[in-house]
Amino acid sequence: MTPLSMFGLFAVSVMLVCYAFEARMHWFTLGFSAACALGSVYGFLQGAWPFGVVEAVWSAVAVRRWWVASPFPRTRLEHRA
Repeated sequence: MTPLSMFGLFAVSVMLVCYAFEARMHWFTLGFSAACALGSVYGFLQGAWPFGVVEAVWSAVAVRRWWVASPFPRTRLEHRA
């Protein structure tokens, strides 16, 4: 197994674990986002750029979900509908 394959396996494994535990704590959603970013890097490094693009989009979507679910205080501008 090459180092690149091990990196990809690590990224996808972390993605799976974080996805499985997302309902327990919003921090797993942020972890899922980070794992998707790693998956995106893996996709680009191995030459599968469509996979890299899709994983980058998933990372952005997960950051947005984490931000919406987080209990942090919001500014007044963010409360506008």
